[in-house]
Amino acid sequence: MSLADMAAQKGLKRVGARPPFGVYMAEVWRRRQFIYSLAKFRIESENQRNRLGMGWIVLKPTLNAVVYGVIFGFLMAASRPPNFVQFIVIGIFMFEFFSTTFSNGAKSITSNNALVQSLSFPRMSLPLSAVTQHFLQFLPSVAIMLVLNLIMGATPQWHWILLVPLIALYFIFNAGVALITARLTVHFRDLSQLLPFVTRVAFYTSGVFFSIERIAPNNETILRIFDFIPLHEFMSIARGLLIEGPGYEVNSMYWLYAGAWSALLLGIGAFYFWAAEERYGRND
Repeated sequence: MSLADMAAQKGLKRVGARPPFGVYMAEVWRRRQFIYSLAKFRIESENQRNRLGMGWIVLKPTLNAVVYGVIFGFLMAASRPPNFVQFIVIGIFMFEFFSTTFSNGAKSITSNNALVQSLSFPRMSLPLSAVTQHFLQFLPSVAIMLVLNLIMGATPQWHWILLVPLIALYFIFNAGVALITARLTVHFRDLSQLLPFVTRVAFYTSGVFFSIERIAPNNETILRIFDFIPLHEFMSIARGLLIEGPGYEVNSMYWLYAGAWSALLLGIGAFYFWAAEERYGRND
């Protein structure tokens, strides 16, 4: 009888063995408090030494919106969409959540190698904690978007409540992205060097600071391509919910596309990440 057979007979399990997918996801769910606490403490630790402390959670995306708004507002004077201030703020804030999650979620395993090697826990907790951290930082930005809308003269509308399911879908979408890139970065360490370039490409191709409907109104091919870019879908829905006026009607199909992207990426991401659970923390 082999050692493996003897261990199985005694009910012993190999340390670090990957459990079945369903059992693994249940273990992740049981650690939801750990995921949230880790995200919360990281936010506090990153800002406690700054004079403005937690204020940077709001100031950083706001300053980004101001800088890009001034620059691109000047460069695109003739093709700026109406309500450009709300347009650019919503775009910057939405993209900020994606870009920070994408970068830090991808490095969530490799940057916590000592923790992965020293403790036994489902490694999926780390990328999910990174997503949760940036989600908590994103929520004040949502409040700023609403306040800005009121300052610019908008009246509260019942459909603003649809921001709740939109943000939930956006969280799921970013979680799927983080799980996929977290595993890829473990296998291909050089990927971490490419993350800024991928983020930059996404920034310039998702409609953060421009309206594709105004730039290429008669190019059906480009318009259809943008219809299937997830970030463009999320931004378009958010703008349609918050900004009043022609050109900001919500495309109902975008809800379907955004939901499909979110469910697909989370499902694929969870399974793909789980499949390599035993390889995280190894040096070979």
